[in-house]
Amino acid sequence: MAKIALIGAGSVNFCAELLAGLFRFEALRESNVALHDIDGERLQTAEAIAHRMAEALGARPRIDAHTDRRAALDGADYVISMIRVGGHAGLRKDFEIPARHGMRQCMADTLGVGAIFRGLCTIPALTAVAHDLAEVSPDAWLFNYSNPMAMLCWAVYEGTPVRNVVGLCPSIDNTAEQLAVSLGIPFDEVTFRGAGMNHQAWILRFERDGVDLYPRLRDVIERDPNGLGRRARVEAFRRLGYFPSESSEHFADTVPWFLPHSEMVEWFRLPVNEYLDRSAHGLAEYEETRRALAAGAPIEVPDWMEYAPLIIDSIETSTRRLVYGNVRNDNLVDNLPPESCVEVPCLVDDAGISPVRVGALPPQLAALNRVFASVAGLTVRAALEGDRRLVENAAMIDPNTAASLAPGEIRAVCAELIEAHAEDLPAGITRGAGSA
Repeated sequence: MAKIALIGAGSVNFCAELLAGLFRFEALRESNVALHDIDGERLQTAEAIAHRMAEALGARPRIDAHTDRRAALDGADYVISMIRVGGHAGLRKDFEIPARHGMRQCMADTLGVGAIFRGLCTIPALTAVAHDLAEVSPDAWLFNYSNPMAMLCWAVYEGTPVRNVVGLCPSIDNTAEQLAVSLGIPFDEVTFRGAGMNHQAWILRFERDGVDLYPRLRDVIERDPNGLGRRARVEAFRRLGYFPSESSEHFADTVPWFLPHSEMVEWFRLPVNEYLDRSAHGLAEYEETRRALAAGAPIEVPDWMEYAPLIIDSIETSTRRLVYGNVRNDNLVDNLPPESCVEVPCLVDDAGISPVRVGALPPQLAALNRVFASVAGLTVRAALEGDRRLVENAAMIDPNTAASLAPGEIRAVCAELIEAHAEDLPAGITRGAGSA
């Protein structure tokens, strides 16, 4: 039976979704599930959840909880990472410090100075996982769910021996389904193709029975100017001709057009500090889950199916599926940097994960994605080389940061965030290596 390691299993509610998905597949119901977290209390809660999920779904897995990461990874066939360095307290720093200087962010997990620092703090932890994995289970697949997705996967294949790394995010599928709902069309009647950078990918083709649905979507939007018309990514669709993936909150963080302008924030109803609020809600959910477990109360079994269980079942059973993955751009998207981490369709079967070549993106989309890739690439280099100067460069090139703050302010924000996150950052950055 396959050994599946969940790293960062203390993200209990997401861990429950993954476990429920795994245990729904007959081929995975007797798997060896290894749970790891650095927080003993959360690990204990995750272990209890795992047993509840198995019982509810009639699965008979072996479930082991480890505070020793290498023990969890040893012999693993699949590793699912959902680590979150710094927790809610670290997230507050990423929002509050830039906000004191006048910068707005919605999610701070993709681009923006908050996302840059989330990446800088998480890259050392995830690359440490990958280095351990290369030693104890070199043939395993590493599935990353943590954000900033593009930066983290890029750092793994650039800075460690691990090549079987794929970032997983359902945003392209979700976007296509949302568009189908907007048009009143059953999702299973729609065909689509997406590609780009994670949280800034594009629905390149959206059809039913070979007929382009974009003209119909434009008509629906025009008839709803105060509803759909007041969404940031709908505005991007109007201007660029292709619908972006993920939410308007995520998209707004990746461009200079919305958050620096108060009137745009109001008109497009952008929820500033949205992810900070979600994180606080997640803490409350965790406490409620602990209380329910302690009381022996029923625990809800999630019915959402994540990509990782689908992929693992496909590899184990030779069931062919198509998913979207974040992988190195090895001749997949012609007009994005070859070293960048791109989001593309991937075929999955017993041979593993095979990314699908997309070709060239429309030039306006590639131009925007190249800015994204520049920020991500500089952040990865800053983390792997311990270069503070590159941190500041990444922030200066970042679209929302550059549109919100002058160069001196950007440097001041970076200095404050470096001090605030010192214990989680690469040593060279905290020592000021490479600073001007």
